[in-house]
Amino acid sequence: MTMPTPTPTRLVMVRHGATAPNLAHVRCGGDLDVPLTDIGREQALAAARRLRALKLVPGVIVTSPLERTQETARIIAAELGVHEIVTEAGFTERRLGEWNLRPIDETEPWLRAKQVPPGGEADDDFIARVGAALPVLLPLLPRQPLLVGSKGVGRALGVLLNQRLSGALANGEVAQFDLARLRHHTLEGCMP
Repeated sequence: MTMPTPTPTRLVMVRHGATAPNLAHVRCGGDLDVPLTDIGREQALAAARRLRALKLVPGVIVTSPLERTQETARIIAAELGVHEIVTEAGFTERRLGEWNLRPIDETEPWLRAKQVPPGGEADDDFIARVGAALPVLLPLLPRQPLLVGSKGVGRALGVLLNQRLSGALANGEVAQFDLARLRHHTLEGCMP
């Protein structure tokens, strides 16, 4: 009798490379679409090389429609020979409305107090949106998907999976999540 092969549950994520707002230490939400800087492109390439060294080469990359995540995904795909990039809007960074391009130090207390940015998205709505996008990843798990996203998406995954990160993801940083730890009600019954 053959034992069934366990379903993989690991999700690897890379935060996109640096943008001009990132380097200026100002907010850059999902409603602000900006390209990578040269430093950001170097970070994306370094992330691809880190993935190769860790033997975490993906079979498919999933990313948001934002230019910064798309460009990071393309750089990683080219370096690692990945032929498929899937775009999922649910993995777009939180919309920050009038807080875009404001100093991080100024807005951090507002975010921690769970205030909703004028013209932006409530944190609970953002986390629910990311949770609703997670089922896109489930059929891709056997192909070792790589999610290229923002630090907010990484934080939301940590909340959804009850797997807190030690800090905010730096540009180009690699993180791993275990989707077997899924606890969010929108995904009950989705895991095989």
